[in-house]
Amino acid sequence: MVTLENIKSDPEIDMYFQKTNTYLGHMGAIVHDYGHANTVARNSRHILEALAFPRREAELAAVAGYLHDIGNVINRYDHGRIGAVLVFTFLLNMGLPPEEIATVVSAIGNHEEKTGSPVSSVAAAVIISDKADVHRARVRKRDFSSFTTRDRVNYAVEHSDLKVDSELRKITMELTIDLAISSVMEYFEIFLSRMVLCRRAASSLGCDFELFINEARFL
Repeated sequence: MVTLENIKSDPEIDMYFQKTNTYLGHMGAIVHDYGHANTVARNSRHILEALAFPRREAELAAVAGYLHDIGNVINRYDHGRIGAVLVFTFLLNMGLPPEEIATVVSAIGNHEEKTGSPVSSVAAAVIISDKADVHRARVRKRDFSSFTTRDRVNYAVEHSDLKVDSELRKITMELTIDLAISSVMEYFEIFLSRMVLCRRAASSLGCDFELFINEARFL
């Protein structure tokens, strides 16, 4: 069976992955590197394992989480659906069964907040894990005067954590924000649609979604 480690060690996939971050760098977009991919893969697996989903589903969530942004190699916009088509070819060539290919590509194709939906447990885990990876380390720019609002909101986040309570069926996102850089209201102006999608994703897993910012609960 194809695993996350097989995906990581494939030289063709890795080249597309590297080029993705390079091209986004030319745009000044936030970082989509190995760190982000590994964080989303790890948390996607953790969510399903903690909630007692089958181990294979958790592994497929890790695969989808690692590859979810690879469509950026072609274009930043609609990269979820573009990436799903690319990954379909990768996994078909690696001999993954059609059912598992469908699970992975649908999760990748549904992770963007404008068009995405938690169509499966794997998709739900990837959505939550991707949207929870907010941190100043992902801001590529160094000149504060050139920051977009999204750059500033990401840069304001000093700490982020994602927790899963299997007994209470709660998925909690905890953020520590430097309010001198960005206000809580500004965070919601940029990321409200993401938080709504996270709540839908958690609900599809039979969980409540909570958001804490500077120890205060907002969702």
